[in-house]
Amino acid sequence: MKRFLLPLGLFLVLALFLAIGLKLDPREVPSPLVGKPAPGFQAPALGRPETTIKPDDLLGKVWLLNVWASWCGACRDEHPVLVEFSRRKLVPIYGLNYKDKREDGLGWLTKFGNPYTESVFDPEGRIGIDYGVYGVPETFVIDRAGVIRYKHIGPITPEVLRDKLEPLLRKLNA
Repeated sequence: MKRFLLPLGLFLVLALFLAIGLKLDPREVPSPLVGKPAPGFQAPALGRPETTIKPDDLLGKVWLLNVWASWCGACRDEHPVLVEFSRRKLVPIYGLNYKDKREDGLGWLTKFGNPYTESVFDPEGRIGIDYGVYGVPETFVIDRAGVIRYKHIGPITPEVLRDKLEPLLRKLNA
């Protein structure tokens, strides 16, 4: 009888971990960067390669960094939400054009609209690696001191905007 208790106990522990894991939201992957300074970079703008963009230039304002690519299907779903949100001018939205070709990224913005104050061109994904990007789209909220306050994995929906991003942005801009 005792020889069956150990396998049964192991099975129950594994079942418990599985049950807990199934209740987790995969979009809520904790980021070790939340609460820490946003990684620095110096990169060309997508549409103006002669212009360099750095996060240090944005100190003193709350802003969003949205990681996107022209080849990303989920980015297409999120894009109209970002375009509409950008019209409200609550905060500047900066894009990070991730592992893309410059002409494809520019074509995407021409075709679907440009919600970004500026887009940073990251063709090899090095900046994305520094930000811990798992895949596109991902969005970061960065405060006035240059600290990452929130990371959203996946497309921004109207609900995410209303329930998570806007309340945080109002608080940070107060």
